[in-house]
Amino acid sequence: MPGQELETTVPGRRARLFRNGRNQALRIPREFELAAEEVIIHQDDDRLVVEPVKRTPSLAEVLATLEPLEEDFPAIADPPTEPEDIL
Repeated sequence: MPGQELETTVPGRRARLFRNGRNQALRIPREFELAAEEVIIHQDDDRLVVEPVKRTPSLAEVLATLEPLEEDFPAIADPPTEPEDIL
């Protein structure tokens, strides 16, 4: 109820809920910022649990972190394929 103090079982910081169109929204204080672009949200009894979605890096991002190879590879003969008549 408005104006009524509620007890919390977990220490934290108080924040306000507001409306964003037809959705209820919560402004997350800076000290609780998540290093993610998406979250999973679920309800646990009367609590909302917000968890960041761990993003898997793309192949390009992984390859960009690798050191270049300092190795000379041998030349491999790669003659063109001869056409085959399959009829």
